[in-house]
Amino acid sequence: MQNLISKAETLLEALPYIQKFSGATFVVKYGGSFMDSPDPAVRNGVARDIVFLEAVEINPVVVHGGGKAITRAMEKAGLKATFVQGQRVTDQATVRIADDVLSREINPEVVAAIKSFGGMARGFAGPEIFTCRKKQMKGVDGKPVDMGYVGEVTAVKVAPLLECIRQGVTPVISPTARGEDGHVYNCNADVAAAQVAIALKATRLVFMSDVPGLMRDPSKPDSIIPHLKVSEVGALKSQGVVEKGMIPKVDSAVEAIRAGVDKVSFIDGRVRHALLLEIFTDEGVGTEVVL
Repeated sequence: MQNLISKAETLLEALPYIQKFSGATFVVKYGGSFMDSPDPAVRNGVARDIVFLEAVEINPVVVHGGGKAITRAMEKAGLKATFVQGQRVTDQATVRIADDVLSREINPEVVAAIKSFGGMARGFAGPEIFTCRKKQMKGVDGKPVDMGYVGEVTAVKVAPLLECIRQGVTPVISPTARGEDGHVYNCNADVAAAQVAIALKATRLVFMSDVPGLMRDPSKPDSIIPHLKVSEVGALKSQGVVEKGMIPKVDSAVEAIRAGVDKVSFIDGRVRHALLLEIFTDEGVGTEVVL
């Protein structure tokens, strides 16, 4: 009986959040090595949580990654992955592989996982939704680095996404984009997700990866920063706490917050139901970024 009462108390804790967020749009960036987990409970757990959001009339929008799968496909094709400041150098052969893996392998898998739990989802290849310009980057010496077909999202086509939301369907989008020159470009999924959140005027943006959140010392999981204000980001960058792959993630969070998104969360997708714990409990998990 006590176990049943505990379950009821958990539901009651979630109730005010369900009431508060009913009708809201939440953008979820779905990435990290947990997507490759051999354990179906880990791999598909996020899909079940997405279906829960649908059921309580929250409108989830998913932008997924797939970097590890791209690297595996490149190795199979005899290509070596090269990175500059956490971004993949993407020549013509690499962008073809990236687009194929992201839009025609991972995207349908995420859609199928959501549907398998009774949810409704529609997949979009990134170029259907995103336009981009070629990303300009500089090396550690300050000189320009040609990253190839790496794009920076400049516009989001919201009409098909709003239509999905109107129908109670979760859009699932791959992070590729159509460039100004007509070519397909590979884009940073964190940046793409933030641009979707901004374009849709989302209430929340959640980054799911394979780390517990933003940590002061990556070697110490207990050094997680639970609450971060936008004004504190600059100091963390100068201290080296925010570096490498966390830079575009944190910069995107700051841009989203300043554009009107209420809160951005960094959570660990390997933790069962981390998405629900972050949204529907008083304490939450991971790192939250606020104005």
